[in-house]
Amino acid sequence: MSGSDYDIIIAGAGLAGAAFALAAAQGGLKVAVVDPQPFETQLAPNFDGRSTAIAYSTFRMLDALGLGESLRPHACRMDHILVTDGQRPSASSRPPSPAFIRFDADEIGDRNGGEPLGYMLENRRIRQALAEALPKAGVEMIIPASVKKVDVQPGHARVTLNDGRTLEAPLVVGAEGRGSTVRREAGIQTLGWTYKQSGVVCTVKLGKDHGNVAHEYFLPDGPFAILPLTEQRVSLVWTESTRRAEALKVCSDEAFHAHLFRRFGEFLDSLEVVGPRFVYPLSLQLAENLIAPRIAIMGDAAHGVHPVAGQGLNMGLKDAAALAEVLTEALRLGEDIGSELVLERYARWRRFDTAVLSAGFDAFVRLFSNDIPPVRFARDTGMAIVNRIGPLRRAFMHEAGGATGDLPRLLRGEAL
Repeated sequence: MSGSDYDIIIAGAGLAGAAFALAAAQGGLKVAVVDPQPFETQLAPNFDGRSTAIAYSTFRMLDALGLGESLRPHACRMDHILVTDGQRPSASSRPPSPAFIRFDADEIGDRNGGEPLGYMLENRRIRQALAEALPKAGVEMIIPASVKKVDVQPGHARVTLNDGRTLEAPLVVGAEGRGSTVRREAGIQTLGWTYKQSGVVCTVKLGKDHGNVAHEYFLPDGPFAILPLTEQRVSLVWTESTRRAEALKVCSDEAFHAHLFRRFGEFLDSLEVVGPRFVYPLSLQLAENLIAPRIAIMGDAAHGVHPVAGQGLNMGLKDAAALAEVLTEALRLGEDIGSELVLERYARWRRFDTAVLSAGFDAFVRLFSNDIPPVRFARDTGMAIVNRIGPLRRAFMHEAGGATGDLPRLLRGEAL
């Protein structure tokens, strides 16, 4: 191919990259998405067992992109969140810790239109909705393929694929995760570290209704979360040392159930593990910049964070909304969408928020993943204070809902 084949070439058809592709196409840009995984593979139940806590502002974005109708039957409201500091081996041990915070959606219902604190959605449901919407929006899917090289030239960038094909566009976007080739080709460095922890993820069918309550217990080895799904199921996110997590992945069903009951006790009645178990290593990785000449990065390519607050995908979708808005506005003004002037607007919009949230999540993990008595006393005191001060508690809920700060239009529920 020769000349500018597209306005944007996106490496990565994950949730953030695909959502950005859809938003950009709806904004009038000609978009191609490159990914090594066929959509059929990505939609298989054993591809990704994770579920995601979608902030209510992020769900507005999905609605604005036209995905709400297909997602809503699979979205479980989180009307209550109970955060507890635990000390015993079992999260369900009695008596419960006196250090806890309870968040209730009713407290902020007058300001968010009766929305819940968030929605729990299985990642595969979001992938399915995006897979159906992208072709309808005119997005060209170059799958299976992967980006091998990016050459930046005056006025455009040339992308070489692993099969030898070349594509050209004014802008290349890296959204292919932590090992981003586009980021590497741009010369953007990263900083970060491993937590020596892994998250064990599985779906559990309960013996009784969960009441749309999300539970998060902070134990010395890491968080233990019980997150409500539809059909009387929950998503279990069990953080352990990497060695223990790998053992939990490969142990027998009987042994795994025994460990689950040790954690659950009688807390949620009988339970049954549905589907496979997954293990995801946990680390922090933060890119030193979000842009380079003719290149922008977003999602996990820009910031991979600990899932302690369930905000990783919300951050990536906020990147998608901000970048799509910047580019569609530039297109309408007749600007070069890949120019430094345009891309710097995106970087300036997202840089501070990304750095602050990443640092905050890291500090949160370090504060709670230990059992040092003075630290435990300080954090328990802090939790008790937050739980008793209504305005402070409501501020936390608004922040978690993603409804604060300079929001892109999509996160306000407005189409581009």
